[in-house]
Amino acid sequence: MSNRMDKVDILTRILKTENTSTILSGQSPASVINSRKYVPVTADAQDDNLGFLDDAIRTALCGETRTVVVVGPEGSGKTTALLKLVVDWANGECLQNFSHVFNFHFRKIGSSTDELCLETLIQQGHHQMPPNFTRLVTEEPDGVLFVFDGLDEFKHSLDPSVHTLTSNLYHLVSVSCLLASLLHGSLLKGAAFLVATRPTDGAKFLSGIRMDVLGFQKPQREVYFNDFFPDPTAASEAFLHIERTLGIYDFCASPRFCWTVCSIYKRLIDSCTKPSETLSQLFVDILVHLIQTLSLNKERSRGLVLALGRMASHCLYDQHSGCSKHTIDSFGFEHSLTSVDGFLRVHSEGELSFHSKLMQEFVLAVAFFLDPSTHGDTEKMLDNHKGCSKFLDFFMSGLSEPVQYRLLEDLLGMFRSDQIKGFKSWFKSRSEKTLKKYDKSEHYRCFHLLHQAQNQSLVKEILNPAAHSYIFHENLSLQDCAALNYVITCPGEREKLSVSRTTILREMMEVLAPSVSLSHTVILSNCSIHKDSIPLLASAVSMGVTRELELSHSNLGDEKLQILCAGLREAKLHGLNLNVYGLTAACCGYLASLLTLGASQLQILQMMFNPIGNQGFTKLCKAMHSPNCRLQEIQSCNLTAASMKAFASALCSGQSQLTTIDFKGNMTGDGGIELISAVCYVSLFNCFNYFNFSCFLLLKLFSTFSCISAAVILQICILTTVSLGTAIFLVCKYSLNCPVFALCICSLTRCELTTAVFEKLGSVLKNGICQIKSLLLAINKVGDQGVKYLWDALAHPNCLLEELSVEMTKLTDACVEDLCAAVRASHTLKRQLEADGTAHSLKERSNTTITAFIALLSIKLWDV
Repeated sequence: MSNRMDKVDILTRILKTENTSTILSGQSPASVINSRKYVPVTADAQDDNLGFLDDAIRTALCGETRTVVVVGPEGSGKTTALLKLVVDWANGECLQNFSHVFNFHFRKIGSSTDELCLETLIQQGHHQMPPNFTRLVTEEPDGVLFVFDGLDEFKHSLDPSVHTLTSNLYHLVSVSCLLASLLHGSLLKGAAFLVATRPTDGAKFLSGIRMDVLGFQKPQREVYFNDFFPDPTAASEAFLHIERTLGIYDFCASPRFCWTVCSIYKRLIDSCTKPSETLSQLFVDILVHLIQTLSLNKERSRGLVLALGRMASHCLYDQHSGCSKHTIDSFGFEHSLTSVDGFLRVHSEGELSFHSKLMQEFVLAVAFFLDPSTHGDTEKMLDNHKGCSKFLDFFMSGLSEPVQYRLLEDLLGMFRSDQIKGFKSWFKSRSEKTLKKYDKSEHYRCFHLLHQAQNQSLVKEILNPAAHSYIFHENLSLQDCAALNYVITCPGEREKLSVSRTTILREMMEVLAPSVSLSHTVILSNCSIHKDSIPLLASAVSMGVTRELELSHSNLGDEKLQILCAGLREAKLHGLNLNVYGLTAACCGYLASLLTLGASQLQILQMMFNPIGNQGFTKLCKAMHSPNCRLQEIQSCNLTAASMKAFASALCSGQSQLTTIDFKGNMTGDGGIELISAVCYVSLFNCFNYFNFSCFLLLKLFSTFSCISAAVILQICILTTVSLGTAIFLVCKYSLNCPVFALCICSLTRCELTTAVFEKLGSVLKNGICQIKSLLLAINKVGDQGVKYLWDALAHPNCLLEELSVEMTKLTDACVEDLCAAVRASHTLKRQLEADGTAHSLKERSNTTITAFIALLSIKLWDV
């Protein structure tokens, strides 16, 4: 019977509590529980598993755990969750392994200066004393649960090392010693404890399981809004609006903040007023409502806000959570403090604190524009509160715009124009300096302030092309994405959007989608893109002006690429970069389907360092048979001769529009090259302008030509870092003497060429057929003897060379006369002559030779 009466008393004490709900303080726990609209909050336990806080606590306390510490920011739902558990226990719905549950608030018991014992503590908590208390605590301590709320408000230490812990039930000790003795198991060993706190150093002295309260996630917010608004349409509209405008902030997960937003939204909806778009606008609406409810005249309203501003500054600057009534008097409150209960919370010991830290910073920002004599200029204001305020500059930026401050001027009087001008001047000057530097966090801060101001002209003025030609950002948060999207969408279409090293969640892509649609080139390299984000990305690309999409080093894999390809069916993409993407042969079927769509405009496909192999490449080759395939350039890898048959077939199909292919680094071998050579031989190779095999493979290709069709046109040939220099001779022998071979750029850098090859090259350059205009032969150590063949060719009238590089070919003083003579005689060399003396063995030359050489260069205006 005693247990039953104890539970009835607990239910009465908790559920009959006076409703103290205000727009900023949140809905009272008793009101939430009595309304039967309690929405459980999410928590992260030590094992990183997300779940409902209530379930996690029940599971822990019904097991071997004796202490659970619940940690969460203000308004995250800790107190309501704890009281709901106590009520459920009293109703016989949970935690029935405990015969007694005692709940306390640290602030109330911490205010006592008297020494006391455990029995007195329980009585002070307004609990009925069990008649069998002594037997209970000595024989069945594991049936007792203590619930403590508000550890962060306890001003004494629970460090066991600073107390002489007691184990005597009736020993009189200080409150802090008594609580330390309980929580550390010296007193009533075996009892269980549930402790809730905001983040505080005091929690480090407690052992047990820690649970971090995350508040309402998006699904819980939706449930909360549906419960708050009787009209489903109004609930849906309000929920979607807060998710779009305020869902980017962490505090949006706070049940208290959701209560505040719902309360103010309801008033705005009832008055047919448009809901706010930014955080600053929201708090303008809240302050307007709170001032109107006080029914004060303009002068008294202004005085109240100025007093609140002074209190806010004092609490922030001195790191106080609240102020005593004596300190409050110095701030200039002219009326009874009961008139400010909408702003301030009055504690039992006479201390007052702000219900909301956000409102604390907001009234300080308002006071700044009302009275410069107290807070000084912008620089001084922000410096004085640096490190202790998070959104002060946000609110100042928003309040500097007429569309936001005029609502307040109707109630508080005029804002000081000199303060507004001073802030805008500071902001423009600071932004110009910030955007010229490379501190990304400062860039983001600038964008956040622009977002709060909601002034498109200001965005265009500050983010002009000279100040910020394109946007490149990394490690973005959801909040950063919203600010970035705002500053991008204000000017309209842009050339490039580049984001890297960012984990892109669905909600982030929802925010960035408009910016993606407005950007001609979208680069999301080195990003971790979640699966749910892919359809949104594809949709934004398809609906906008995007022509190039780079997703290199994002390691998405085949499954995500399948989703991407399905979403890009209506896109106007010309280029798709999937380098280092984690793809296999399985993905190539999706790409092939995309390439063969009638609407496809995809011309460039980059897939380097993806193990698609022969099987995957063969699928792409089949796509090239389609008349719809517009593919002009492809890079692929992990290929062997087995896939060259399919490639040759695609080239012979008559449908391929391929102009560039890069097979560098693939093991296509002799057999593969012979197949491609066969295509060349029958004049079906005329589609290529650029073909980049490895040097060895390309030489094999050339060496199979016994004659070359008139359709063969290879304009660029890049051959570097391959130790097969003597094989170049085959190129000279079989290709460069052909009258239809239109090679005009030849790079043979670092190919270990021999003097014989240089001799052949010199001969080819003079034959009257060779079209080579650029010849790059650096890092081939042939010395004066080899390069002499090129000096002779330069002087020949048939030589068309405009650019020649012989850097690091081991030249000596002996070549200078031949070099000068060749340059003097050449009628085409005009772009560049690279022959850096420091890379050769050139020593001091005669004054005559040097003077003549310099004079010649001055006349021809060449670059050396």
